[in-house]
This record gives sequence, structure tokens and C-alpha cells, in this order.
Amino acid sequence: MRFNGLKPILKSAETISIKIENQKKKSDMKTRKLSVLVFGFLVSVFGLTSCDMDSDNYNVQRPTALVTVYPVTSESFRMQLDDQTVLFPTNMKASPFGDKKVRALVSYEYEDNATGNLRTVRVNWIDSIRTKQPVVSKGSDDEKLYGNDGVEIVRDWVTVAEDGYLTLRLRTIWGGGKHIINLVGGVNKDNVYEFDLRHNAQGDISGVLGDALIAFDLNSMWPDHPEEVKIKLNWKSFSGKKSMEFPLKMHSDKSVIVTGDIAKSRFVD
Repeated sequence: MRFNGLKPILKSAETISIKIENQKKKSDMKTRKLSVLVFGFLVSVFGLTSCDMDSDNYNVQRPTALVTVYPVTSESFRMQLDDQTVLFPTNMKASPFGDKKVRALVSYEYEDNATGNLRTVRVNWIDSIRTKQPVVSKGSDDEKLYGNDGVEIVRDWVTVAEDGYLTLRLRTIWGGGKHIINLVGGVNKDNVYEFDLRHNAQGDISGVLGDALIAFDLNSMWPDHPEEVKIKLNWKSFSGKKSMEFPLKMHSDKSVIVTGDIAKSRFVD
């Protein structure tokens, strides 16, 4: 999912920021950890500037897209941009997230003029999102096991279902403690595509409103599903029960085919 011009946020998640050194002095990259707790209704991209990035260019500071990071070998990885497009970084080798498949915010620049579904890019920085597997409903014990605290889902470009993942921008009250978010399946015996989003604030219910990103990998649930499915999501908001539906296609390695011109996470768990 490419950035569509809305104001982006920084998420509270496992974070690795790729810092590009002055090309006249160095051409290689170095990584560093960046932990961010996002408070307030919206956090501007200038929070990233405060991390002492070398470039003052707004286009470098903001995320270009939301992607899925797939390790290929110990020294290479690819990024799934959408159901058809795959990005290959030219200035990075091993994934900064090891052998994990994760959703991530990334800032990149195309290095070619091709229009096919395989593109080479130069990565400015990449920032992982807490990515989890769904859990199974335990019936009447769900509230005890997974919590029942209020949470809002912010409808913007990073709240999206694609590549077999459900990525959500959440808003709730933060007081400094860790919150646990789970996607609970098996809540409706008549609809296997229906889920409950459960929020356990672990008693951290006094503070200010803030946002975080989290993603759930649904590919293992329907790995051979040939068509688009419709996910129904239920959750408890601060104004009562809500639901939303998302069309979703599972990830397919068929997308890696040459058809163009070239061969708050420390605070949310």
C-alpha cells in the first residue's frame, strides 16, 4: 500500500531506522534502534526528523508505503507492495528483521523507470510494525483471557487488508504501560471469516489518547484460498460495539513473476 497523501504517523512497534550517511563520505548504511511511543490524536512526520536523520527532505522523512517484508536468503529480502508489485532493495542485503515476516512502513525511491511488477528501490529507512498471528476463541473465557477494554480503529491509509495481512491503526488511552491486542478467530461458527479484536489494557486506563499500529497474519488460515475473502471485524469502542468488513486476498508467490522491463511496539503486544 503506497502512501496516499494523508498525514502519516509513527507507530509504537519494534523499530529499526535505516540511516543513510552522506554519500560523499560513505556509501554503506547503518542501522539503529528507535523506540517511539505515539501520544495524541495525530503525530506528524517531524517526530522522525527529531531522530537526527541526515536529510531535511520531507519526502524522505515520511513513509512511502506500507509493505510486507519477506526474507529470501540470509543476505537478501523483498518487500511486497500490493497484490502484484514486489520491491527489491539495492542498498540493503539482509533484512533488518532477521528471518521474520513482518509488516513495515518504508521510505524508498525507485531506481528504475520500469512499470512492471518487479521494481528495484533504494531504501531511506524502514520501520517494522508489531506483527502477530490470530488466536482461537475460548468462548465465554475470551474476556478473561484477551481483555475487553475500549479501543478505536482509525480509518486511514494504514488501516488496510492486503497480502493476507490485516493492518490496523488503533487509538486508545495510554498511561505508559504495555497493552495487549489480539485478533480472535472462531467467534462465529457460521462465518469463519469473522473475528473479534480484543484489547487488554492491563489496568493502564488513565492517561491520554494515542495511536499505535499492529498487524495480523491471516495467510496460514487459508493458504490455498484462490479468491478474495471478506473479513468481518468486531470490537468494543469507547461508544459501544462496532464492526467493519475488509476485502482480503491471501499472499501468493505468483506475484514474483517478471512481467516488466527488469528481471506505541514496546507499548503494544
